[in-house]
Amino acid sequence: MNWSDRVWVELALISYLIGFAYSVYLLASKKFLTSRISFWAICVGFLWTTLFLFDRGHAIGRCPITNRFEVLVFMTWSMVLIYLVIGTSYRLSLMGAFTAPVASVLLFFAVAIAPTQPVFRKIKVNPWLEAHTSFLMVACGAFALACIAGVMFLLQERQLKTRHPSSIFYRLPPITALSVANSRLLWLGFTLFTLGLATGFLIGGRINWVQAAWSILVWCVYGGIIVARMRHAMAAKWVATLSIIAFSLLLSTFWGIRFISDRPSL
Repeated sequence: MNWSDRVWVELALISYLIGFAYSVYLLASKKFLTSRISFWAICVGFLWTTLFLFDRGHAIGRCPITNRFEVLVFMTWSMVLIYLVIGTSYRLSLMGAFTAPVASVLLFFAVAIAPTQPVFRKIKVNPWLEAHTSFLMVACGAFALACIAGVMFLLQERQLKTRHPSSIFYRLPPITALSVANSRLLWLGFTLFTLGLATGFLIGGRINWVQAAWSILVWCVYGGIIVARMRHAMAAKWVATLSIIAFSLLLSTFWGIRFISDRPSL
C-alpha cells in the first residue's frame, strides 16, 4: 500500500473517533445539543475517505474495491455519505453520535488488515463486476444506517416506557421520524442490493452458487421485512429489531463478496 493511502484512512479514523468522543462527552455531561464539532468531525472524516478512494482509484485505474481493506473503507464512505444526505432531511442530528462509532470500528478493522504490497495498475476491467460490488457496498451503507436508526428507535421506545426518562430522551428525534427513516433506509438499501444481485449474474464465468444462495437469502430477509411493514403485519418495534439482526446477517456475507480483482472461473 502506498504510504499516503494509509494516512488518509488513519486521518479519517481519528476524525470519526473525535466526533464520537465529543458526542459521548456531551451526553455524559447531560448538556447534549446539536454538536457542530461532532458533525464537522464526521464531515472531515468523510473528506479523508473520499481522498483515499480518489487516490487509490487513480493508482489502480479502477474502482477501489479490490480487497477487504478497500471494501471496508468504501462501505464506511457509503454509510457516511447517506448519513450526510438524509441526516438533516429527517432532522436526525443525533444519528451522527451513533454513526461515528460504527465508522470508527469499520476503519479500525480496515487499518488492521491493510495490505502491505504495492499497488499495481491493471488493464482489464469488468464493468459488471465493478457495478455489482459498488451497488452492494452502497447498499451496505444504507442497511448500516437502517440498523443505527433501529437502535435509536428501540432506545427511544424504551425511554418512552420509563417514568423517568434520561436526558437522551429529549435529544433523540421523535419516534415516528425514526420509524420513517428506518423504513426508507431499508427501501434504499433493498433497491441497491437488488441491483447488485442482478449485475452479479452479468459478470460472466462460473457462478459460485453457495455465495449466490447466501446473498439471495439476505435479499429475502430484507424483502420480507419490507413486505411485512407495508402490509402492517409487523409493528415498527419489530421492524427496527429485525433491521439490526438483518444487518448482522449481512456482515456475515462479507467473505462472499467478489472483488473486482477477482477473475471469473471459466
